[in-house]
Amino acid sequence: MSTTSLHDRATAAPAARPPAEHSRGARFLLLFSVFLCAACGLVYELALTALGSYLIGNSVLQTSVVISVMVFAMGVGSLAAKPLRHRPVGAFALVEGVLALVGGLSVLTLYAAFAWLRVYTPAMVVIALVVGLLIGAEIPLLMTLLQRIRRQEAGSAVADLFAVDYIGALVGGLCFPLVLLPTFGQLKGALVVGVVNAVAGVIVVVLIFRRQVRRRVRLGLLAGVAAVLTVLGTAYALADDLEVTARQQMYRDPIIHAETTPYQEIVVTRSTAFTGGPDVRLFLNGDLQFSSVDEYRYHESLVHPALAGRRENVLILGGGDGLALREVLRYDGVRRVTLVELDPAMTRLARDFAPLRELNRASLDDPRVTVVNADAFNWLREARQRYDAVIIDFPDPDTAALAKLYSVEFYHLLGQVLTPHSRVVVQSGSPFFAPKTYWSIVATVEKAGFATTEFQVDVPSFGNWGYVLAVPGGGAPPALRLAPDAPRLRYLDDAVLEAATVFPVDRRRQDVRPSTLMDPAVLEYVLDEWQNY
Repeated sequence: MSTTSLHDRATAAPAARPPAEHSRGARFLLLFSVFLCAACGLVYELALTALGSYLIGNSVLQTSVVISVMVFAMGVGSLAAKPLRHRPVGAFALVEGVLALVGGLSVLTLYAAFAWLRVYTPAMVVIALVVGLLIGAEIPLLMTLLQRIRRQEAGSAVADLFAVDYIGALVGGLCFPLVLLPTFGQLKGALVVGVVNAVAGVIVVVLIFRRQVRRRVRLGLLAGVAAVLTVLGTAYALADDLEVTARQQMYRDPIIHAETTPYQEIVVTRSTAFTGGPDVRLFLNGDLQFSSVDEYRYHESLVHPALAGRRENVLILGGGDGLALREVLRYDGVRRVTLVELDPAMTRLARDFAPLRELNRASLDDPRVTVVNADAFNWLREARQRYDAVIIDFPDPDTAALAKLYSVEFYHLLGQVLTPHSRVVVQSGSPFFAPKTYWSIVATVEKAGFATTEFQVDVPSFGNWGYVLAVPGGGAPPALRLAPDAPRLRYLDDAVLEAATVFPVDRRRQDVRPSTLMDPAVLEYVLDEWQNY
């Protein structure tokens, strides 16, 4: 039976048949369906924005595109549903069935489109448009059904309907990060919501308005819903295998660990092709964080210039993999280290996952170390201790959440936990690939009242990479050197550091804006430069 004929038969109930659903129970069930539909609709919206942020980055752009397209499509869907108000029962069942299927499969479809077809953005726009059209069609149909149960003044009916709709949106919005993501993950979470969406259609057709639909047509609608549930159930059963296969398409080397947390997607790969030993790589949201082949170059350059002065009490912001911490703990003079990392899954992995634990030499288990899982910006607002040295090892500022950690306001907060003799090193991206981003970070640190010395090194897996050494007070630039008692290093010595301060002519300081919370210049620069490159 075609979809069109199924819809026509479902909505062709005899007009003479008196409705028998004029009861409080029927009204409650219908409003409960409104609640479920609203919760599902918001989850679809959040799932699309979260997936785009994980896969593409630039959460502001992804959120803006998804919300704009969906809101526009909802308006179109509401207008398109006007002719269907004369046959609202079957039309609503059809809308919910299609929405359950499209919305439930949306994340899986987009993940596959990104991994295999590399057409994520066009596919995301199409899916957001279809989902928005279907969500927009719900309200006019539900309003008509509500009036069939009990006639009431239009304003009162609208108030009842939208009150329940907004409550459902609230619950859906809270369930997505607090229940669905931790319990099911992104792919399976969307499929579960699709099932709930299909159930909402069943409630209306089977439990509330069953007398307005012929038995044969009602059975046809139930068969259609059963088919939708079968597809979603099959996809749920295969989701893990599909996710593993699709994810592997995005990485050169075999994946040995992968998980999606409320904050990011963590992937660890390992290759045995390198003659010097296994090459273990960590990726966060698809961005390489280190390669075990040459990570010592990055981390020696990040840590040891900061520890050339006092270092009894050290603060590490970011660096949840424990590799910067490993370098800090090589100094006997270090008495206390506080590591502030947002994602507890990252520090748990660094502590318990053998390949990372071997690389960081079990640094997180050292009794001198205190691990704090918190947002660094908010943590600094409450911090009261003073630190002799600070190592800042955040990912590049390619999202709004990360850009705030490269802002004037952030470095002002950092200044409150420093002593006059403290030294700070900030990982600052690549002066070669993203020079505007790099020099904007330098300008931002200086705007916050620090004196700076800029330097760069070569990390083969990354390419050219830059850092900012800073001291509070805005006086003379800090000397870039190693401590006299520094441990023996594989890459760094004073001669390398001296050379590291020399920038080629085409990568020297540029006239760029410092970054603030209200004007996140680093986000603008990094997105523009990496896209152009």
